[in-house]
Order: sequence, then C-alpha cells, then structure tokens
Amino acid sequence: MRLPRRAEVARYLAPAAFLLVVTVAVLLVRAGLEGGGGNATTSPTRLVTHRTSATTRSTTTRPKPAARRFYTIQSGDTLETVAVKFGTTTEKLLALNPSIDPHALSVGQKIRIG
Repeated sequence: MRLPRRAEVARYLAPAAFLLVVTVAVLLVRAGLEGGGGNATTSPTRLVTHRTSATTRSTTTRPKPAARRFYTIQSGDTLETVAVKFGTTTEKLLALNPSIDPHALSVGQKIRIG
C-alpha cells in the first residue's frame, strides 16, 4: 500500500527537523558553557591604528590575559617566604589559592603565584 504524498514527505522531514532542533540546542548550551554571555571578567577590545605615509590601517587587538604561574613548595617554605620570593603578598597568594591552609603547606604541593 502506497502512502499519500504528504505522509511520505513528512516521513523524511520529521527526522531532519528533529536533528536541526537538537543541533541548535547543543550550540546554545555550548555557547553558554564557554561564557558567550557577556561575562564581566572579559577584557575590552582595543582599537589600534597604524599610520604610514600613504595609508591608515586599523586592527583590533585584545590584551593577553596574565599567564598562570605556579610554584612547587620546597622544604622550609612558608607562605610568607614564597610571597617575598615572588614579590607579592600572602593575601594575594591566599586569594589565588582559596583552598590551601597557609599553616599546613606540604613539600611538593603546587600553589598558584600569578
């Protein structure tokens, strides 16, 4: 028995429409997880203009984020000595490493210093 033309078209379009909806949903969720929604910590874009004798060329650049630097605790280190060694304060080190106990550092433990 042959299906009517409309039912035959719907038979093929329904799965295609479903895949389209799922793809759009995945892309929206992925953009949300990657921070595509105007996060306050994003840095502003800076417009740089280069001038030469004949033309003016504009390019858009973004400032590079600060590199994450880590230090491995050695025997005898305290949070204060590490702060002095890297020219920072213990408060900044604690802000960068909220999960560490400054009185219970262990040899080989990695802490963020920048």
